[in-house]
Amino acid sequence: MSAFDEDLFLKGLEQRKATLGAAYVEKNLSEADEFSRPFQEAMTAWCWGFGWGDDVIDAKTRSMMNLSMIGALGKMHEWEIHCRGALKNGVSKEELRAIIHVIGIYCGVPQAVECFRVAKRVLEQE
Repeated sequence: MSAFDEDLFLKGLEQRKATLGAAYVEKNLSEADEFSRPFQEAMTAWCWGFGWGDDVIDAKTRSMMNLSMIGALGKMHEWEIHCRGALKNGVSKEELRAIIHVIGIYCGVPQAVECFRVAKRVLEQE
């Protein structure tokens, strides 16, 4: 990586750990091999350093946006991870419910049911 990319990676690494938890992030990075490491590094720099590192949108709002978009895509494994992160970023149970209502309105009831199922599991574990 260039010096700029390294700085962005380090910024992203800090943000990624703050949202998803250091143990989760370190596990993902340590399990990365020659095949997947370039993606892990690029994703950390681009998504977390460039995207999440932009202070224009606060972390709570960004988490709410991500839950809406990931819910719309139906990527439930990632939705669960970001649901946990959203709670860490200050999203309340009531706000989580409202986000799922919007997902149901725009993406359909079956998707909202999936989001409620995952959110319930996350809330019970937190």
